[in-house]
Amino acid sequence: MTVPADTPPPQARPSGWGGLLLRLHFYAGILVAPFLLVAALTGLAYTVTPQLDRALYGDQLTVDRVGDQARPLAEQIGAARAAHPDGTVASVAPGEGDATTRVVFDVPTLGEKQHTVYVDPYTARVEGTLTTWFGSTPATTWLDDLHRNLHLGVVGRYYSELAASWLWVLVLGGLILWWRRHRTSANRTRRLVAPDLAAKRGVRRTRGWHAATGVWLAVGLLFLSATGLTWSRYAGGNFSSALDALDAHAPELSTTLPGAVTPVADTGHHGGGGEGGGATPVDPADTDRVLALARGAGLDGPVEITAPAEAGTAWSVVQVDNYWPVRKDAVAVDPATGAITARNDFESWPMLAQVSGLGIQAHMGLLFGPVNQILLAALALGLLCVTVWGYRMWWQRRPTRHDRRAPLGAPPDRGAWQRLPAWGIAVGVPLVFAIGWALPLLGVSLLAFLVVDLLLGARRRRDTAAAQATGGAATR
Repeated sequence: MTVPADTPPPQARPSGWGGLLLRLHFYAGILVAPFLLVAALTGLAYTVTPQLDRALYGDQLTVDRVGDQARPLAEQIGAARAAHPDGTVASVAPGEGDATTRVVFDVPTLGEKQHTVYVDPYTARVEGTLTTWFGSTPATTWLDDLHRNLHLGVVGRYYSELAASWLWVLVLGGLILWWRRHRTSANRTRRLVAPDLAAKRGVRRTRGWHAATGVWLAVGLLFLSATGLTWSRYAGGNFSSALDALDAHAPELSTTLPGAVTPVADTGHHGGGGEGGGATPVDPADTDRVLALARGAGLDGPVEITAPAEAGTAWSVVQVDNYWPVRKDAVAVDPATGAITARNDFESWPMLAQVSGLGIQAHMGLLFGPVNQILLAALALGLLCVTVWGYRMWWQRRPTRHDRRAPLGAPPDRGAWQRLPAWGIAVGVPLVFAIGWALPLLGVSLLAFLVVDLLLGARRRRDTAAAQATGGAATR
């Protein structure tokens, strides 16, 4: 039997995997992209915070002239106390080079925030005071809050976690779809990484820019998604629980003195000062001895010194150099005996804790200095372009014929999951539930997508059935 020449060739039935990925990528892109746009814009603003701090707070953060010899820390602390009589000294970060010394005061009325007094280490002159948050200036704190929660507190954190939860899904799904489109093409590699510049204006050209740019950005975007999730509210909590189960957290430095029975003190920024809270009074002169002992123990570079939080505990000195190669070692010091009572070196941390810590510093643009900032800015700009091109494709795919006109492009056909092999459903359903448990906002939003999609499908079937019934009645 011959086929007439004018008979169109049979259309290949789209695979279940491809159709499912296409529909998921479409809906996730349309509905989650606004969160990605905001995250990219606020992240782009955050990348310039070091330069912004220099411009806004250069008088406090740096000195006019680098002297030959720094004044004793006790003298600098005394000057800071005279300029800021309220609160208790929480920590001291000695200035190096053109950096001022930071004397941090805990003030009960500020909550998590603190007052930081900046002192010229060479003249012991106070250069200014700022309200800081974990060492960040007001401008950096404002931009950090904007990126993390849009200044909406706990509720605002849902936006950033939702964006980070879906970003990796969109990236991996897009890569697979783009590879499937060109897996049998000649010059496959070039087609995957470069847009088709010969394509006519329209959805094909836009898709080329959208996908090829996504390929170049993929590794960086996956990195931002993973590191962003580590300190998110729900997924970050699950990640912390996993670290607990694997005993992979960064170890705490024990500040308990030999023979004393006291709790282990945290060595973070809010370790508490030695001037209140029932602690034994601390002599600021001890700070110079503690610093000298820590230097002798190998803690070079920028450090932060924290006074004993309570009686029977030691001083702690922690390296705070976030640039690669990082210096994150810490020691506990007893100035009365001159002994190093405990040590916590970065190289002894569990591998997962090291990788997580380095990843966070890179996400914040600190690990590689200006190079890190430039890479983050490029990722943010690229994500903005990819997102805009995605919406542009949606617009370009809209029907424009007078009898089929629509404001936007139609979504890919539903029902692709029904064409999946049985093993794919058996493996995929538990996997999706596991991912939804680990990333709760991803799971909840995916469930919402499915419910809305089912409702829309039911409505369309009802309208189609009603139209057919009306048409049938009219012909009788």
